[in-house]
Amino acid sequence: MKRIIFCGFRGTGKTEIGKIVAEQSGLPFLDTDTLIEQQTGRSIPDIFHEDGEERFREEERKVIAGLKKSDAVISTGGGVVTDPINMEHLRRDSIVVVLHADIDTIEKRLMKKPRPPLTGLPLREEIATMMDRRRQHYQAAADFCIDTSETTPETAAAGVMDLLRHGNIPVKNRVPCTAFFKSGRIPEKCMDPLLKILSDSPPDPLTRLMGVAGYPCAHSKGPRLFNALFGHYGLNYHYTLFEDPELDEIMSVARHLDVKGLSVTIPFKQEIIPFIDEVDEHAAQQIGAVNTVVFACGTARGYNTDWIGVRKPLVDLKGSKAVLLGAGGAAAGAAFALTDLEMDLTILNRTPAKAKVLAERFGCRWGELSDFDAIHPDVVVNSTPLGMKPDDRMPVREDQLRSGMTVFDLVYTPPVTPLIEAARRAGCTTITGTEMFIGQAREQFYLFFGIDVPSEKIRELL
Repeated sequence: MKRIIFCGFRGTGKTEIGKIVAEQSGLPFLDTDTLIEQQTGRSIPDIFHEDGEERFREEERKVIAGLKKSDAVISTGGGVVTDPINMEHLRRDSIVVVLHADIDTIEKRLMKKPRPPLTGLPLREEIATMMDRRRQHYQAAADFCIDTSETTPETAAAGVMDLLRHGNIPVKNRVPCTAFFKSGRIPEKCMDPLLKILSDSPPDPLTRLMGVAGYPCAHSKGPRLFNALFGHYGLNYHYTLFEDPELDEIMSVARHLDVKGLSVTIPFKQEIIPFIDEVDEHAAQQIGAVNTVVFACGTARGYNTDWIGVRKPLVDLKGSKAVLLGAGGAAAGAAFALTDLEMDLTILNRTPAKAKVLAERFGCRWGELSDFDAIHPDVVVNSTPLGMKPDDRMPVREDQLRSGMTVFDLVYTPPVTPLIEAARRAGCTTITGTEMFIGQAREQFYLFFGIDVPSEKIRELL
């Protein structure tokens, strides 16, 4: 038995359910709020009232960092999930159960047990505001979710104990999902751990699956990187390939296996949107492409992290004249990043009509590839797949590259493409797709688990 961590908003039953689970599993029970009061010699309301929330969060951070690694059941405060350092400590070699309930239920419970206010809003508005603000964090924190809206603490605890004994993959789903992976598209070295996880008697029924969805996707660095990160942070997950020409088949298998998350690659970044419940309004809705899906607490939510991976290496070139090559799903994220950096952007594509559609969305110019010479760009970003295959032609001619240009190729396999090689010969500053991959993968991991991985760690593992 590992440490069992209960997270969730106020009033979802963390303490009551945690105590029952501790008793039934024969483990000690700890409550981080109680530990804070013992450590400071003050009550939680006093700390909030006299010193404010930030002081409370400092004490909470100390308590979380000091928790013993030995097996125990631990109930945490409602806001603990918002701190990546807390999540790194809590998630290691632990099972995180997020309890959630509807707003009516939480309001009734909190009216009976007043807590320090987190805002100046009336109770119901405060609950709605804080739940919305923290929802992404709860979804990232969750290994498993339990809805406590219409259950007693005893019933909810029974659900937790059932999860701990049997895991989250129904027996009836194992055989058909195994057949999906045995299609012959997945390399043999990837099959062995999968077959163990999907067997009738898995070594650990609590191991959860994740993966990259695409066709093809065997070239992805995702499995190597994420599985290494799982080992580094003590996470009980396995990342694999969900390769199939039919996205509906991939999503069906993902839901039957109750996967935690999917990275989405060519050609599904736009096609996947109708298959998910919500699309993040801050980026994915505007970009119109999703490369990250988080499944948690009954919801599949889509994000786009590609644009972050494009933006970060170019941040010092804000306001430059740029050309974006390509008009597909990857191009949408790149266009969002380049316009966010206030670049004078022109989108060029072999099919000008597609470039026009994308350019009109982002308020920039468009054209065909033959227009490249007339633009004299400072920055060239390739979002086409050209360069992935050995016999691919380059998206531009070598004689069109000049010293002083910055050339960023989003293709990351191989790490040095023909375009990058040609740009280096021409004296250009070059940025390989590995840098984009690092930036978007770092944000993906945060969305999946609430842990902020240093870029240097990802670069080291790659």
